[in-house]
Amino acid sequence: MSELEKRIFRVLVVCIMCMSVIACGKKQDPMEKIKDLEFSVIAEDKLPEELLSMIDEKKSKPFKLTFQDQGFLYICVGYGEQETGGYSIAVNALYETGNAVYIDTNLIGPGPEEKGRLVPSYPYVVVKTEFVDKPVAFD
Repeated sequence: MSELEKRIFRVLVVCIMCMSVIACGKKQDPMEKIKDLEFSVIAEDKLPEELLSMIDEKKSKPFKLTFQDQGFLYICVGYGEQETGGYSIAVNALYETGNAVYIDTNLIGPGPEEKGRLVPSYPYVVVKTEFVDKPVAFD
């Protein structure tokens, strides 16, 4: 190998090493999903008393709260007072990111049969998942 070829080879090796160091040093987006979390939607009669009391105090207005009990994380989303019953709530996503637990829910309106009945309701959902020591981001 000539001296010129050796220099070109060294430059190529250095370039390849620099590119691999840069690629390995790429930071993860803190809001990028690490994993989906398994969860259960919990009925009112299965809630811890302390949590049920907190929900009763807040349910007339929209609320978001978390509660920890016996190794589980309860995530609650309430939509405040509604004119009628018949609402449901969809849990679109529950996953862990680098710095938070992310939950996405939405309120689904009542069917036409409920719209004539003007009896207020207070729709909320409580999901129970494994405890994760991160803040919860609500969407």
